[in-house]
Amino acid sequence: MPRTNPKTYEPFAPTKVAFIGLGVMGYPMAGHLALAGHHVTVYNRNPAKAKEWCAEFPGHASAPTPREAAQGADMVFCCVGNDNDLRAVMLGADGALAGTKNGALLIDHTTASADVARELFAAAKTQGVHFVDAPVSGGEAGAINGMLTVMCGGESAAFERAKPVGMAFSKAFTLMGDSGAGQLTKMVNQICIAGLVQGLSEGVAFGQKAGLNMEQVLDVIGKGAAQSWQMDNRGKTMVADKFDFGFAVDWMRKDLGLVIDEAKRNGARVPVTALVDQFYADVQAMGGNRLDTSSLIKRLK
Repeated sequence: MPRTNPKTYEPFAPTKVAFIGLGVMGYPMAGHLALAGHHVTVYNRNPAKAKEWCAEFPGHASAPTPREAAQGADMVFCCVGNDNDLRAVMLGADGALAGTKNGALLIDHTTASADVARELFAAAKTQGVHFVDAPVSGGEAGAINGMLTVMCGGESAAFERAKPVGMAFSKAFTLMGDSGAGQLTKMVNQICIAGLVQGLSEGVAFGQKAGLNMEQVLDVIGKGAAQSWQMDNRGKTMVADKFDFGFAVDWMRKDLGLVIDEAKRNGARVPVTALVDQFYADVQAMGGNRLDTSSLIKRLK
């Protein structure tokens, strides 16, 4: 699968941007910014990946530190692994915030805690920099196709500035509330996905034990009330025992850990989410750390 697929970009003035983190999601997201006509400087912890990206998108640059990538940029995008990774690339002498000019925007697409979003919002504000937490949904395919759903938290004016540029890799870019609201919305997203994948796993495993033609079953029930994105995109690959794509189990466990921690703070009850988190721990124990989240069915076979 190519890292970026053609899409139609809305016309607007080119912007000088930086992109920190060229992983499964960040690489194609940064690519869409380049293809949309923006001037992009990238940073990646592994310089070879930044070199590869620059070769694929000639005319753009890489930098040896987040601070140098951010220098002179009007907007600095980021997509890394977790809270600690985010602090490492944002804060400190070589962090992106140290190089971001007054009045610029930091837009973070990492799925992280609401606490770190609020922490970075406050740190940025002291330097006259605007911060938007903007986790995404849509997976690797959504990033490649430029069709991500982006959930944002922050000030309205900063969001309105970020949206036209972020739409280069998005199909929806929505302000959900104050700082941290984007991360909280992403947690709701992951709660819903966890339950759906477990239900789909049990349904497929049950149907196979019953001797049904599960491809036909999924075609039929996918036209009714059981239909979901997970069924449409993962049902038949679960039947075929294919799990070498999509969102990895390790990443889902990280996200569900954020949910459970936040639930302890706000008093929400998430018993099914906590149970599915432990089911994913079983998949990890089976060696499925990097398999797609639909591999949850493997523990039922």
